[in-house]
Amino acid sequence: MKRVRLGTGAGYSGDRIEPAVELAEAGDIRYLVFECLAERTIALAQLAKRRDPSAGFDPLLVDRMAAVLPACRRNGISIITNMGAANPHAAGAAVAAMARFLGLAPMRIAVVTGDDVTGVIRARGDLALEETGAPVSGLSDSLVSANAYLGADPIVRALKAGADVVITGRVADPSLFLAPLIHEFGWAADDWSLMGKGTLVGHLMECAGQVSGGYFADPGYKDVLNLARLGFPIAEVGADGAATITKVAGSGGLISAATCREQLLYEVHDPARYLTPDVTADFSGVTITELGHDRVRVAGAQGDARPDSLKVSLGYSDGYIGEGQISYAGPGALARARLARDIVAERLRIIGLPLREVRLDLIGVDAIHGPELSATAPEPYEVRLRVAGRTHTLKEAERIGNEVEGLYTNGPAGGGGATKTAKEVIAVQSTLIPRDLVTPQVHLMEVTP
Repeated sequence: MKRVRLGTGAGYSGDRIEPAVELAEAGDIRYLVFECLAERTIALAQLAKRRDPSAGFDPLLVDRMAAVLPACRRNGISIITNMGAANPHAAGAAVAAMARFLGLAPMRIAVVTGDDVTGVIRARGDLALEETGAPVSGLSDSLVSANAYLGADPIVRALKAGADVVITGRVADPSLFLAPLIHEFGWAADDWSLMGKGTLVGHLMECAGQVSGGYFADPGYKDVLNLARLGFPIAEVGADGAATITKVAGSGGLISAATCREQLLYEVHDPARYLTPDVTADFSGVTITELGHDRVRVAGAQGDARPDSLKVSLGYSDGYIGEGQISYAGPGALARARLARDIVAERLRIIGLPLREVRLDLIGVDAIHGPELSATAPEPYEVRLRVAGRTHTLKEAERIGNEVEGLYTNGPAGGGGATKTAKEVIAVQSTLIPRDLVTPQVHLMEVTP
């Protein structure tokens, strides 16, 4: 039976590059998929595009392509990625320029657009935010971006057109992996069972090193060897949708039933109704079987008809955050850090800073679990104070860090390593829009020498 091998080259925007090179140079995969868009990433990319019309795509795109394109071309590996972010056309042009520079032309690049639905969102007054039920129109001028989660279809069209590299903006993570399976096996887009099986593969693969032991590792409980050379996963998929998850022999990390179970549950609210643009996937009957060292078989996913609506990720400006940090160490470190915290809290009141919210945390003491759960913890030898507040303006945000820095000479004793930052906050909410309001398009670029 025909089998297709997919490799994951990245699980987020800043992911390591070396594991992708390892996959490309091994040469035993047909597709290398880079999943690099988090919910907030594309809104930040839209801001970058506003500042520079040639920007707005993943900042590591050129570095990644320079590293893997030669081996991919040599070994007949096609690349699929959402690194186009807010500017897929500019991303395609950058990859084309890199291919020419490396002498890899001729080749064909496909750019997928249509996910940017900002105009549609602004025009529709009847849409509601999923998180609160409030009208989307309430975001008004603070709205930065609105991007619909596209499905596999435009990527399938790009592959049928002979694309060697497919670059998209916002596409649902599993769809990046489902598309080449549809293309290779000729699956019908309304065969919901196969769509569910392919989506399971994509869900397991989308976060790269998570399924091969990275996020799984917990020393003494779940030991994973050689994490510094973590190998990214490979899926060997058959025409029936069953798959074996593995990785390059000799690479670090671990592929086991346990790593696959953890990734299966990752970000899934209802395993029996996992909504994607391609299918309503049902993971409730999935079986996971260890076949040998770093080889796990997954099967049993099902599916039902895809939703009538598409999720839209809305990025909007939500004020500014100012932050300051300073450390205390040695005898009495905790008492001095507490005094420093109290001083800053009083200073913020004295200067009358209009704060929308504020946090004053002692990192290593109560920053994560809060003062109640941390009350009986042993006193640490070193503590770092972090003060962060949300404000209406950048100037107000900058004053928070200044007050923390002022502790250097205004007490208590022994503070060091002060840092301060102030930045705009880009928040994310979501809404749903009818599928027929979104029109994905595929643009082909012929790269000639």
